[in-house]
Amino acid sequence: MASSRWLLLHALLLLLLLLRMDSILLRTASMPPPSPVVCGGPGGGDGCILHNSYGAWNDRLDCRVQNVTYPSTEEEICSAVAYAARHGLNVKVVSKFSHTIPKLACPGRAGPASSFLISTANYASGVDIDATDLVVTADAGVPLRELIDRVEGRGLSLVAAPYWEGVSVGGLIGTGAHGSSWWGKGGAVHDHVVGISLVVPAKESEGFAKVIRIEAQDQLLNAARVSLGMLGVISKVKFSLSRGFKRSVTYNYTDDARIEEIYADHAMKYEFADITWYPSKHTAVYRYDNRVPLNTSGDGVYDFLGFQSNSVVISKSVRATEKLLENTRNVNGKCALASTTVEYKKLIASGLRNGLIFTGYPVIGRQGKMQTSGSCLYSSPMRTDLTCAWDPRIDGLFFYETTAIFPAQRFADFIRDVKKLRDMNPENFCGVDIYNGFLIRFIKASKAYLGQPEDSVVVDFNYYRADDSLTPRLNQDVWEEVEQMAFFKHAAKPHWAKNRNLAFLNVRNKYFDFGKFMAAKKQLDPQNMFSSEWSDEILFRNEAAKGDGCALEGQCICSEDRHCSPAKGYLCKAGFVYQEARVCRYTQSSVA
Repeated sequence: MASSRWLLLHALLLLLLLLRMDSILLRTASMPPPSPVVCGGPGGGDGCILHNSYGAWNDRLDCRVQNVTYPSTEEEICSAVAYAARHGLNVKVVSKFSHTIPKLACPGRAGPASSFLISTANYASGVDIDATDLVVTADAGVPLRELIDRVEGRGLSLVAAPYWEGVSVGGLIGTGAHGSSWWGKGGAVHDHVVGISLVVPAKESEGFAKVIRIEAQDQLLNAARVSLGMLGVISKVKFSLSRGFKRSVTYNYTDDARIEEIYADHAMKYEFADITWYPSKHTAVYRYDNRVPLNTSGDGVYDFLGFQSNSVVISKSVRATEKLLENTRNVNGKCALASTTVEYKKLIASGLRNGLIFTGYPVIGRQGKMQTSGSCLYSSPMRTDLTCAWDPRIDGLFFYETTAIFPAQRFADFIRDVKKLRDMNPENFCGVDIYNGFLIRFIKASKAYLGQPEDSVVVDFNYYRADDSLTPRLNQDVWEEVEQMAFFKHAAKPHWAKNRNLAFLNVRNKYFDFGKFMAAKKQLDPQNMFSSEWSDEILFRNEAAKGDGCALEGQCICSEDRHCSPAKGYLCKAGFVYQEARVCRYTQSSVA
């Protein structure tokens, strides 16, 4: 019977691999993601609902607003802010994409009737390139891919960008998006910003709204660079540019024995270095990535595997497989799935291509084609059976994303602790390796008040999320211990646009210049129009009142068994390595 199950699992893995290869070879664009804002219900009801791109906020509750407006000019943004100021409404800005995981984009402070959304989806036409001064000024709603292509078309390059291109210019800087680099100005995009225009509330004599232009020498720029949407509406952003260049990329798959010793040297040796760590496989993948002259031979592309168009069949099958493995507590099955994933990524270089396919290292290509990707975003009239794998309309992938930002000197101790936990049972870490393992990136010290005050190391990891909030997960305690280890033992800061709620506990105390940011907010938004209970919760939250099951989705840290799921065998226990952690651990003896 057991052998039959293994044969079935391996057959399914082979099928998924073949389907994946078929979709890659087709290189067909997919059905575009749904709009984040839906107004009116099936019965024509009033109001609108704001979703993020995963279809579920951290608390799984809808964000309801009274109305949304779609300005197409800066003047129309002014009119929208003035309307909200006159009527005492709370305002938030949403883009075409809406990838923020916490509810920062939700304005619903005192209920839908007092809330108002401004979407920049139609404010996306202005891209002004100054090739002499090496700057570009773009409307806040311009998609990142369009900005990059326009800049590259003039023989120039945007040096820093995130790996995912499904963001707008305004959203890009508002939450601290980044790539990876300790060189030059660093990998954080906001540190390449030299000017921002903000639309802010104003006195009645000024028409209730005004535009302020913040230039490089203005101290307000340090507040506006990472504003979390709390200072006003970003209308234009000016970025510094460089002359066009290419990059040469090689992935080196090797043993993970010395990550904690060599990560800093790796970051200093390669301009765009990163490391992908698959702990269950004892494997580290070092990205050797430096710029090369524009006349270097090569027309490579980085089309990251996880951001490519996926067959709906593949996405649903992978999700169904992982749910089955979760429900049957099949750790071996998860490890088989992780092994297949890692080997396939190695085979195709995670989406690097020399031309139509990957033919060998190094892969050399223009900066605009090598830094950021997201081919699943783009629509095709011929195919509606391909989407982004996490598209909420198809019951595809559904996961948490934890992103911790460590002071560089603290990172080695975090890795050592994770290895201690891993070495107790490496199979417990297979769940993260099904996704992207631990993605390790580097960002430089920033002057932005809500940026990183020192050179930092960023760790991202994704892991399974259940279909409902009261369903525990296989090896849940492992990821809770890693999460608490990062944020509470090793002083990591949370990425503003990601993470479960508990990661933001006492976050204001981790930023030396938090008081300066709040002073800027008082100056620009004295009536707190751009605040909400959600942004207040992120910035000022101490642990909220606890209820049954609150720890299962990171809404609290357990202190009693009822905060976990005692009926399903999950009790509140101390961590194995970080013993101050409190985690929901499956205890077989507790199940009747």
